[in-house]
Amino acid sequence: MATGRNHRPATSRSRGIPEATVARLPLYLRALTALSERSVPTVSSEELAAAAGVNSAKLRKDFSYLGSYGTRGVGYDVEYLVYQISRELGLTQDWPVVIVGIGNLGAALANYGGFASRGFRVAALIDADPSLTGRHVAGISVQHTDELEKIIDDNGVSIGVIATPAGAAQQVCERFVAAGITSILNFAPTVLSVPEGVDVRKVDLSIELQILAFHEQRKAGEDVPEDEETTPPAAPPAAAVTKRPKPGPDGDVPAVMPA
Repeated sequence: MATGRNHRPATSRSRGIPEATVARLPLYLRALTALSERSVPTVSSEELAAAAGVNSAKLRKDFSYLGSYGTRGVGYDVEYLVYQISRELGLTQDWPVVIVGIGNLGAALANYGGFASRGFRVAALIDADPSLTGRHVAGISVQHTDELEKIIDDNGVSIGVIATPAGAAQQVCERFVAAGITSILNFAPTVLSVPEGVDVRKVDLSIELQILAFHEQRKAGEDVPEDEETTPPAAPPAAAVTKRPKPGPDGDVPAVMPA
């Protein structure tokens, strides 16, 4: 099986597939894999769209970019779509991945069983803490960051995962790029600066929780009876209201008034 660095097929960009479609392909693949495991031979666009959480018109449009249109009255062949999407996502290759930062999150990622089943092989675990060097996590010996560049070169790594504290993430990122890594998955709570041609996907758990908190607050607000809703702050006293300045000679109001 070819590795990520040795074999690069035509990318979704060169094939003209929109990024929004690319972002939905893993959702379709997850739903299709579940159907395949249940030995379901075919699926309609409506059923698959519901399982993936999108509307069926969008699904059909997305699949048209892959050249897959299904069969009227029958639907889509599940096994063929699994293969087709896996190939488009590059999952028919072997992608060696390196994880830097083997704290609680990094160790959890190393132990995640879903990588191998989807074409990703954790080639190395790396941490700056000397006390972790040599310790085994998920059956892999942790190596020190001093060996980072050599590890990347020896294993032909093109995807790097950053699970370090925020303060160390940019330095790790720069070393990744200098060593030839062009795709980075960032779990550190910070925005990385990368040169053109390097792709970064950011996973910020705190942001996702804040978004959920927003929705929970909205749902809670819908349950509050109208007469019990919080009264908005009262308007300031009339004396405290700044009077609107009169227009100048040209009829314009100055954008900034002197104190």
